[in-house]
Amino acid sequence: MSTPTQLPSFWSRLSLAFGTFFKTIGDAEFAARVRDDQVGPIAAPAPAPVPTPAAAPAPVPVQLREATPDAALQLLTLLQREARLIDFAHENLSAYADADIGAAARVVHEGCARVLKEHFTIAPIRTEAEGSRVTLEEGFDASSVRLTGNVVGKAPFKGTLSHRGWKATDVRLPQLAKEHDASVLAPAEVEL
Repeated sequence: MSTPTQLPSFWSRLSLAFGTFFKTIGDAEFAARVRDDQVGPIAAPAPAPVPTPAAAPAPVPVQLREATPDAALQLLTLLQREARLIDFAHENLSAYADADIGAAARVVHEGCARVLKEHFTIAPIRTEAEGSRVTLEEGFDASSVRLTGNVVGKAPFKGTLSHRGWKATDVRLPQLAKEHDASVLAPAEVEL
């Protein structure tokens, strides 16, 4: 179990992101908890409560918008087509040697990278190098920067950039025909 000062590696974060993505698609109750921001890390014990020095002001109510699953299903279809991601995730890896798993992971990685490059323009949120000291002035965008560690008081905050973050600056998903069934992620194949 990691401590609050030990941040997860890139691969741990990637695994967590994929796990959350698929659990959200497959579990409506989990998706509702994510939407309502009541979910922490998947399968991790709840952290011990940390005492806060002062009560925070009441949050401003957030206007929620309905998300349709079509775009998520379309992305999942592209990741399956190019990277065989669903096949890889459903495979029982315990019977394979690490070298075989690594070779398969390389194919999945290359396919995922191809989908990201073809359908998204992704840019870092922060331009500083990871490990740099940064100052967040009052009014910083809390949706773009997550504070971790011992968060006490109010801005300006001084800390170390542990991850630059990512944002999609352009999305180029193919258009879907009206009668297209987006829930078909990969059609069954029958060889004749």
